[in-house]
Amino acid sequence: MSSTQDDKKAPRTVHVTKAADVKTGQDGQTEGMERQAAIVGKSPSICGTLMRAHPHSSSAVHHHGDQDTIVYAVSGHGAVVTSSNDKDGDERQVLAPGDWALIPAYREHQEVNDGGEEVVWVIVRAPGGTPEVVNLQGWGESRK
Repeated sequence: MSSTQDDKKAPRTVHVTKAADVKTGQDGQTEGMERQAAIVGKSPSICGTLMRAHPHSSSAVHHHGDQDTIVYAVSGHGAVVTSSNDKDGDERQVLAPGDWALIPAYREHQEVNDGGEEVVWVIVRAPGGTPEVVNLQGWGESRK
């Protein structure tokens, strides 16, 4: 067996990030949102962050490269907005507490909080142990 195979089978330490240690990071930020690193750089294959959207705010249009993103809505009512390929305009999917969403890799989107209360989402991305955020100037920029 190769050392790479041995490394994959070797037990790794359980990592816990206490609530007081979840801090707003400088990497992977999009204007309008506060992203807090919870489990970042601890695994080569997955990462977890917290997204806080202040009332009446929205992120820049962006995507997450080759990372699929799972969103779990903790509190507030926010929306994931994606551009539509037809003439009907943008697609808006509202997430309420307890809702889940999957944003596929390279899918351009925007997080929006039109309400008067903070929106909090748990974000899990894979592959890769560090969140990838590619901010865009507008819809369709990554397809040019």
